[in-house]
Amino acid sequence: MDKNRGSDTTGAALQSKREAPPTLEPGLYLVATPIGNLQDITLRALDTLRGADVVACEDTRVTGKLLAHYGISATTLAYHEHNAAKVRPGLIERLKSGQRMALVSDAGSPLVSDPGYRLVQDAAAAGVVVTAVPGPTAVVAGLQLSGLPTDRFFFAGFLPPKSAARQKALAGVADVPATLVFFESGPRLAASLADMAAVLGDRPAAVARELTKLYEEVRRDGLAGLAAHYAEAGAPRGEIVVIAGPPPPAAAVSDAEVDALLEKALAHDSVRDAAAAVAEATGRPRRDVYQRALAVAQARGG
Repeated sequence: MDKNRGSDTTGAALQSKREAPPTLEPGLYLVATPIGNLQDITLRALDTLRGADVVACEDTRVTGKLLAHYGISATTLAYHEHNAAKVRPGLIERLKSGQRMALVSDAGSPLVSDPGYRLVQDAAAAGVVVTAVPGPTAVVAGLQLSGLPTDRFFFAGFLPPKSAARQKALAGVADVPATLVFFESGPRLAASLADMAAVLGDRPAAVARELTKLYEEVRRDGLAGLAAHYAEAGAPRGEIVVIAGPPPPAAAVSDAEVDALLEKALAHDSVRDAAAAVAEATGRPRRDVYQRALAVAQARGG
């Protein structure tokens, strides 16, 4: 049996065991859908899709397969980055008239790398109730499987396709004190990893692809090693998440270096201002730096 599809009778069997879904209140429902394995959908998501007057989706064909798998007959309407500005006013009018609308992406949680947030903005501004029906997301799944720190992470989405712009974007997040998560395409993966290694340094990293599907793969190595692997192996297939570890901790600043910085700052700042500036620049406790600033100022005869 194909792991990605599950049993053909899954939807019918599930429906037979469920009571009729509760009537939805009017509003916009942000519904997470599977990122690969069709069984990764919540009961509440299924109830919401069954009860919606319309399902707004990136690709009606993709969402149609999911709905058919679970025996859901629902009206679908295309809403994606290419038609969003034109379609959005009509969706808002539907919502203002009291309709129940589900917003889905092709896979995973809506609003992650899609134009859905503008619909949320306009719906909220129009006084429409907006609620989330949470579920799968490749961002968190990739992070979980990476083996990298998860207590703090930064999702950077897709990087620019051209190397110069990509390196500039990477420089902008290089100092973020968190694990970095990116989406990438197979054809650009090797070049993107090489740029990451050049800008971020050879941090520990992971490439996760085809998450929850039959051929799920997670490869863990340094950024340079991953870049070399995919340059040789060629572009992989499937949806790809790249996870890079946080920057290494900065080297500790010595007392002598702190005093030298204070000397320069005290030439034009008060003791308090000099201590504050040096504490922020070095990461040293402000109280300790203030005490050293007093000693330096006294030695200077100030």
